[in-house]
Amino acid sequence: LPDGGVLVSERDRGRIVEVLADGGLREVAVLPDVVAGGEGGLLGLAFLPGDGDDGASVFAYFSTDSDNRIVRMPLTGEPGELGLGDADVVLDGIPRGGRHNGGRLAIGPDGFLYATTGDAGDGDLSQDPDSLGGKILRMTADGEPAPGNPSGTLVWSLGHRNPQGLAWDAAGGMWAAEFGQNTWDELNRIEPGGNYGWPIVEGRAGDARFRDPAVQWPTSEASPSGIAIVGDTVVLAALRGERLWFASPALTSPTEVDAAFEGELGRMRDVVPGPDGELWALTNNTDGRGSPREGDDRLVRIPLVDAD
Repeated sequence: LPDGGVLVSERDRGRIVEVLADGGLREVAVLPDVVAGGEGGLLGLAFLPGDGDDGASVFAYFSTDSDNRIVRMPLTGEPGELGLGDADVVLDGIPRGGRHNGGRLAIGPDGFLYATTGDAGDGDLSQDPDSLGGKILRMTADGEPAPGNPSGTLVWSLGHRNPQGLAWDAAGGMWAAEFGQNTWDELNRIEPGGNYGWPIVEGRAGDARFRDPAVQWPTSEASPSGIAIVGDTVVLAALRGERLWFASPALTSPTEVDAAFEGELGRMRDVVPGPDGELWALTNNTDGRGSPREGDDRLVRIPLVDAD
């Protein structure tokens, strides 16, 4: 958070915790309607600063027994004693499945709320413009379609299998990570109304109907989750690939792609720009697919060095 506070969501417990200055944790909230299972549960968080009479808010994306939904909670207190008020539903009815629930939230540079949704295991939803599944959505803080959306609905882009991290470069270009099936994972530059091909294509297809990824990886090397942009570099957290990928330049199209920490920290779930020139990353070895190590899971701080 801008004032130094740190909040982390825990998928299976439905819990939001505050990371204290000494690395300790305190429970801030437990969302009562979260139903965890498979890849569902409490997923993404996003922070919206206060404006005028409206105080600061935190949005959360989570699975219930019947759908995925987004709620908004007022944020109170100072770092060390942060609190969250009652949750108001912003958007419900997002398809839920045992896998492919999407779940990333972000406030864009335009001030609107963006959310990634998965196909919930039904690829046909991704190409259905009337379904909320397999999409990137763009909305107001009250869950209404944001002005300027391509079709006047919540849909910003479609043809996604299970999009994850969202980030914007210095020119306002939007980027998203995408879990592939058996062949290619993707880093995509997102354009309004763009169709990214799933389930008809996976990876670069050279098909004029669809937008090809800027970078693709074999699924064994990535399973991309959260992304961050630092300077002109996209940093991507890889789960199955157990590493961070660095792709640059973001302002044009990445031509240099390098990895770090391969196998050192295990599965990497998320990454964000930290204060003081750091990168902050979350490991995810306790998600049922990793091999937990002593102390897992961790929030790690990674100093960055300018190669120049």
